[in-house]
Amino acid sequence: MCQLSLLTFRKLDLMLTKPFKMLVLLTLLVTVFITLFSFQPTKEEYYYNANYIKKAAEEFNKEVILLQKIGRGFQAGTVEKDSLRNAVLTTRLAYKKIEFYLDFQFHEYVNSHINGAPLLHIERTGTSPNVLPPEGLQVLDELAFAENPEEEKTQISSIATKLRNTYGILYSSLANQEINKKELIPVLRLQLVRIFSMGITGFDTPGSLNAIPEAKSALEGMLQFSQENKKLFAKKDFEFIQQKLKNAIIYVEENKNFNEFDRLTFFREYIDPLYKSFGGVKYELPEFLTYTSAWNSESESIFSEDFLNPYFYTELQKEEDSELLKQLGESLFYDPMLSNSGTMSCASCHQPELAFTDGNAKSMSSIQGQTVLRNSPTLLNAVYSDRYFYDLRAYTLEQQAEHVIFNTNEFNTAYSSILDKLNQEKKYQNKFETVFGKPTIQRENLSRALASYVLSLNSFNSDFDKYIRKETNTLNDEAKQGFNLFMGKAACATCHFAPTFSGLVPPYFSDTESEILGVLDKPNKIELDKDKGRIANKIESEEAWIFEKSFKTTTIRNSALTAPYFHNGAYATLEEVVEFYNLGGGEGQGVEVKNQTLSPDPLDLTEKEKQLIISFLKSTTDISSAIK
Repeated sequence: MCQLSLLTFRKLDLMLTKPFKMLVLLTLLVTVFITLFSFQPTKEEYYYNANYIKKAAEEFNKEVILLQKIGRGFQAGTVEKDSLRNAVLTTRLAYKKIEFYLDFQFHEYVNSHINGAPLLHIERTGTSPNVLPPEGLQVLDELAFAENPEEEKTQISSIATKLRNTYGILYSSLANQEINKKELIPVLRLQLVRIFSMGITGFDTPGSLNAIPEAKSALEGMLQFSQENKKLFAKKDFEFIQQKLKNAIIYVEENKNFNEFDRLTFFREYIDPLYKSFGGVKYELPEFLTYTSAWNSESESIFSEDFLNPYFYTELQKEEDSELLKQLGESLFYDPMLSNSGTMSCASCHQPELAFTDGNAKSMSSIQGQTVLRNSPTLLNAVYSDRYFYDLRAYTLEQQAEHVIFNTNEFNTAYSSILDKLNQEKKYQNKFETVFGKPTIQRENLSRALASYVLSLNSFNSDFDKYIRKETNTLNDEAKQGFNLFMGKAACATCHFAPTFSGLVPPYFSDTESEILGVLDKPNKIELDKDKGRIANKIESEEAWIFEKSFKTTTIRNSALTAPYFHNGAYATLEEVVEFYNLGGGEGQGVEVKNQTLSPDPLDLTEKEKQLIISFLKSTTDISSAIK
């Protein structure tokens, strides 16, 4: 701010006439006024209490209050189940209109109390896990639309009351919440990811399958918000986004049938073009996304190779990586010198022509005549996970390598032994010196090299990927129909989330799910496989009964090359796998499974539909990064 000294005013007083002094004084006051308020436009331009968000939050609050009232009436027997169901649907539609903001601003809270998956989970405090029941809208959707919701009327009323209380706390904090509206542009892009990968798949609506109307509500929220914030967009961008959103809303309005909805067309014509267009708008990336999400905000397609940042999942940093480091890692990957016996390399169990699997039910052990505990999973896109191995016992790629090195059934060695061998080899001394500037080989650099190679094994250029990105218009009709079944009626995508088609959870892609499927010892033998799974991963905080026989949800990409299937390798063909899911897993086939997370209800797929799904699975084959 400008300041004038007392001496300056005295000099002006002596020099100027009275009228002129008045003019000068007026000029000074105007200058000070302008200077003071010149600092305000930044706040006006970038920060505000959004009218749309305020109104949408208030509407959701009204519906939550009404839902609690109806829930209590249902418990008392004064409200019919149809009224309860309508209240749940209406409340969820109101939530969808503000979901993009609430889930961004309060993600952990929303996931725990407002709209988390209807699954038991653990509280990760201390060393002893505390099993907590689920709560929120998804649970209410599942309970209200059960065949006999009256059997759970007390629980329904209790959860509706919890929802009112938990959202009430959140809602009361919104009035004074200042929002950087430029930060909400990337959040809107993530809402498109959420609509496609979790919304229209039925993940969010496990009971009602009201996914298509909810997608419409979410799109309407995005439309209204962008209309309110027109100044954020260049005129051309704004007009395109508005029209595309309106057309997308019309599309879902005209195609309401969940099983028949053409998700492939919806993505190619509406979701991905909008994703790209919002990406062209100038925005500020929220700190939340910078540190807790692997999403690459500069990607142009949800199915692009660079949609996710692989370095989010490794100790290796992008600036440390290079082509030379990858080549060094590749040499080490194929070298049996790393094992104690000198006969086993990483490639022994991960063969590139088999999408980095080995074709065995369970991989061969370093001990003659024995096998390791489980089937060998693909390494293609393996980096895209926050946990590794079927039982999730490793937290990074580097830690995964350590398990293999020390395992007596695999490399059966130690870093010190490997380093001694490598330091005696001139070729490796030269390679490490070229990459790291010194011939002495260290443990950290060995880990960096292996991680560099494995994270380079990406697989996003299949026939399906090229088609869904509109790089080609060629994809057989069977694969198209199979994709729509996979994303809809067959419910595959409620666990195998797009675009990785694994258990990596959208839209932030920072958590990996495990599931209890009730995998059988053999397909035609009605007996559970004996592997205890995640509960036995030796992580003390996960020694909870809800993880017994729980296994990582691996990718279905390249599955045409990765037989046999599941952690025990007991299923020889894709036909057997699809039929297993069609029958409702182990529980659906009459086996007692504790806490099966897969629905035991049969999918009622026809033989033709099963083959269509397999056609889609085959269309995801891409081992171009492995075979060069």
